[in-house]
Parts: sequence; C-alpha cells; structure tokens
Amino acid sequence: MAFLRLLWQIPVAFFAVGLLSIFIHEYATARPSERTKDIPYVKADAPDFDAERHVLDVYAPKQKAARSFPVVVFIHGGNWDGGSKDLYSFIGRRLAKQGVVAVIINYRLSPAVLVPGMADDCVRAVRWITQHIAEFGGDPNRIFVMGHSAGGGLAALLATDDSLFQKFGLAPNPVKGAILDDPAGLNMFDYLRKMEYPNDEQYLVPFGKDSTVWRAMSAHYQVTSASPPMLIYTGSRTYPSIAASTEKFHQRLQELGVKHDFTVLSGKKHVGMVTQLYWQNNLIYRELRKFVGAKS
Repeated sequence: MAFLRLLWQIPVAFFAVGLLSIFIHEYATARPSERTKDIPYVKADAPDFDAERHVLDVYAPKQKAARSFPVVVFIHGGNWDGGSKDLYSFIGRRLAKQGVVAVIINYRLSPAVLVPGMADDCVRAVRWITQHIAEFGGDPNRIFVMGHSAGGGLAALLATDDSLFQKFGLAPNPVKGAILDDPAGLNMFDYLRKMEYPNDEQYLVPFGKDSTVWRAMSAHYQVTSASPPMLIYTGSRTYPSIAASTEKFHQRLQELGVKHDFTVLSGKKHVGMVTQLYWQNNLIYRELRKFVGAKS
C-alpha cells in the first residue's frame, strides 16, 4: 500500500514541477517588460464607445535605449465573433523582451458589428498608437501590424488599404509592414461566392450579404505595388481554405512585386500556428526581429 501511495505521488510531483517551471519561465519573461492594461483608444464620449472592446494593452521593454523601439500591433483571431487581447499576454511579453513595444488590441465583434466596423476599430487603435506610443518608448514611425487567423486578415487589410486610414484623417498609411500568421479572410469575396465548405453560411453574419463588402474587406483586392513588405506564415496542416487563400495572396504579391517572405511550417495546424508564439526563439520571432529592426 505504501508503494502504491508513492506511485500516485510521482505524477503529482512531476505536475507540480511542471507548473513551477512554467511560473519561473513566465516570471523571467515578464520581468524585462512593463505592461499597461486596458487603455481606451476611443474616447469615452464617442457614440459607439465600447468599454470592453475599445481598449488595448501596451508591453514596453524596461531596458533603456538610445533609439525608440519598433512597435508591433497584434490583432487577435477568433472567427470574427470571439477572442480577446487577454489571451495573448504571452506575445506581448515575448516581443517586449526582444526589444519591441507590443500593443495587443481588442476590437468589436460580430454580431454587434460587421467586419468593416472591426477594421475601423483596428485603424482607430493604430491612430491612438501614432499619437501616444512615444510615451512608452515606441517609435510612431515604425509601426507594424501582426495577426493570427481573423486577426491576420485584418492586419493584411490595414497594411494594404490606405483609404481606411484616410477616413480617420491619417495619411499616409502609418503601417510599415505586416506579419501574417495563418491569416483568414484574405479573399472573402471569392470564398463567400463559392461556399465550398460545410457551414460557410456562418460567415454571412460578420461579412453580411453585400458582395461589395466582401471584396472591400479582402486584402487580396486592396494590395498594390506600393504596399509595405510582409512576412507570411501558414501551417502545412491548416484549414484548406486558409492554405488556398494564402497561396493565392502570395502569388498576387509576387505579381505586383511586393517584397515579402512566404513560409509554410511543416506539421503545424491552425491553432498551433499561434500557440508556438509562446516560445521566444521560434522561427516567427527570429524573422520578425530582423523585419522590424529590433535589437534584443
């Protein structure tokens, strides 16, 4: 009986050690950064102000530097109807540790708004960043957007559609580049016309039934030869629709001569494409540092 009790205690001990290791790792990662939470990027007296969704978190390096840090704005995924910045603090911490001011944003979701309203929210967040990020050591002239899944589609849209910023009084487009992590929605015009996959009708909720909106919210049709450089990653085992649209987007960038790198990560599924960002030295972070000019 005593031996059985000892066997039972072994996995518990391993579990406790694992938890302790994660805690130590997170403490070591968090220590070089400073987080400022829930900053409103829309004025509270705005008629559409949402106290939960119109907020962002800033993760700034504690280290001093002679030059301002590059800024990476991370836009979360979640099928356009879910997700929260609070799930991605690990990305903010890891970017800050590597010499980047990271901004993780919330935006309004479906069915409260359609995707054009989400894109507007992301633009309003970037506008706030251009005005205030210097207070956190960030360089307003070196702003990059990054996103996973639906957030990747929104990030691509911000990088390619200058009219989104012109509507809010920002010209030229302040986005200097984009990092797209298994992006969804790059070509919803084509996707929603074909309806090839089960339950595709669900996307008529966030995108509506107007095909001109589908096209306007698809970065595939907004990109031009003047669009900024991009890093694009997709998983070899991601959803077929994402694999196909990302490959076509890559081809479109090639046709227009837009500087970009396109990488398919072997064995990665859609969720794994973002969870890998828990590890600081993965490929995406290594290439991102060079891309934005960070000195970690």
